[in-house]
Amino acid sequence: MSSQPILCDATLTVTNRYATLCFERDDVRNALTGTSLIDDLCSTLDWANRNKDISCLIITGAGSAFSSGGNIKEMRDKVGMFGGSPSEISDSYKNGIQRISRAMHSAEIVTIAAVNGAAVGAGFDLCCMADIRIGCEKTRFGETFINLGIIPGDGGAWFLQRLIGYQRAAELTFSGRIIESAEALSLGLLLECVPKETLLAVAERYAKEYASKPPQALRATKRLLKLAQRQELGDFLEVCADVQSQCHQTEDHQRALKAFLDKTPAQFEGN
Repeated sequence: MSSQPILCDATLTVTNRYATLCFERDDVRNALTGTSLIDDLCSTLDWANRNKDISCLIITGAGSAFSSGGNIKEMRDKVGMFGGSPSEISDSYKNGIQRISRAMHSAEIVTIAAVNGAAVGAGFDLCCMADIRIGCEKTRFGETFINLGIIPGDGGAWFLQRLIGYQRAAELTFSGRIIESAEALSLGLLLECVPKETLLAVAERYAKEYASKPPQALRATKRLLKLAQRQELGDFLEVCADVQSQCHQTEDHQRALKAFLDKTPAQFEGN
């Protein structure tokens, strides 16, 4: 296993084949801007992609919030990524918060957001970028950019409508309203809503399940799910045939077949 990334505002723990990244800036409600959380998250995703011993990453926050998104005081004071000319601000977005969007979208490992509290603005969008979202009674979501006279500059409008459809995404984005965990569950934004004290345990249960699968096949399956969103069926089937032919040649495939026929647990090695 390659060395873990050096993080400033988050902690990373590794258990078997999955890892947990916890934002540790409760003093600013885990704001993504004005902290090192963008760097920490992107570094962790890059590490996980390169580390074939990792199959799943849980993302959560310490304290009362998952993430408050952009730092409002920095917006008001026009400092950090919110300062400078329009061209400079544009570059700051591309080289700042949008790095998360690209990194999450290209993540090869399964990503699970364990939403421990409020996730608004870019914090909400980050949740939408994850493969799986588990919430609790403290979970709150809000696509709140319109309330500040701005747009989802991290590409949130792209992710949200792919989760819940255009009309519902439009309503949340145009209104900027905060929704409670029950509504988030009904909209399909949350896979489950559990008591907060069990949130991480439930997320780990999913992570352990996914991490127990053949590693190569799991990563290939995720890549295909992403590819299916933008390819025509004929082109997609061509790719599926090629990827499947490679899967049939792996030793883990033979281990899986033997375990199935022998009715015994399989231990996969990623080859």
